[in-house]
Amino acid sequence: MHGGPLRWNAYASARPLSRRRLRNPVTRTVSFGAVRKAVVPVAGVGTRLFPATKSQPKEMLPVGRKPVVQYVVEELRAAGVEQILLITGRKKAAIEDHFDADLELSQVLHQAGSVDPADLPIADGIRGVFYTRQGTPSGVADAVGLARDFAGGEPFVVAFGDTIIHGGDLVARLMAAHRESGASGAVAVEQIAPEDAFRYGIVDVRDVDGSLVAVDLVEKPAAGRAPSDLAIVPRYVFESSIFDAIEATRPGLGGERWLTDSISILARESPPVRVVPLESNERRYDIGNFASYYRAFIDFALADPQYGAGVRQYVSELGQRL
Repeated sequence: MHGGPLRWNAYASARPLSRRRLRNPVTRTVSFGAVRKAVVPVAGVGTRLFPATKSQPKEMLPVGRKPVVQYVVEELRAAGVEQILLITGRKKAAIEDHFDADLELSQVLHQAGSVDPADLPIADGIRGVFYTRQGTPSGVADAVGLARDFAGGEPFVVAFGDTIIHGGDLVARLMAAHRESGASGAVAVEQIAPEDAFRYGIVDVRDVDGSLVAVDLVEKPAAGRAPSDLAIVPRYVFESSIFDAIEATRPGLGGERWLTDSISILARESPPVRVVPLESNERRYDIGNFASYYRAFIDFALADPQYGAGVRQYVSELGQRL
């Protein structure tokens, strides 16, 4: 029994991150050890999914049988991550409740016998999940910056809590790229249509001995100004040098500090930053607006082992009527 959501108490007395640009180069520390920890930012307000997100976190919207953030946590667990810090915000208590143990519910579900056994463990809680709050919505870079003490000088994964990666082993490949190349960071990307570049963080790359490394990164470039057609997929591995880069990051679009800008500093001052493209069997689902949410739900419903056939029949019949 967990005894309630686990707070990372080191943050209770932590001083706010400095807003000044650092005079010294970003400190480089490369440990080459196993990646045991992950940080999952879930503090976003979710305005593009309003009113569904008025009182419910967008990360808790169901996609098929599970809420979005559960897919993210399960992905990290499958890659061998042992400790996960969720950076929450206001009105995010439902996320903590979801991963906490509920003994009464667990007993009811076990006695009912009508729940898929694969779904039962979530009622018993997931150990090794911690929480801290980003009090001010000042950008995802600041959210990640709150994890400095949690990381403890170790390499760690960052996975956005509103993005599902279906299929493949992306996080494991990011870990391997980071470890094998001695990189200060590794970032996932996918190829997009050039006209969509303004929606994403974009990475300019070069080939070094058969491996892609980041040259520069731009957050949501203006039309016609994107340096490439490679968009960031929000899965990363970082060394602790990312925290110095975050402190050196100036506010960007919307007055926020963007993680893309911090990685750009890292790529210049503490290279290399490896770039890992999605493979053909991997698909990214951003649950950031209703269009992408509807597509994700339909795809997962169609793939459901119990109900997928019925959903496919319904969709086929519906298509014939339209």
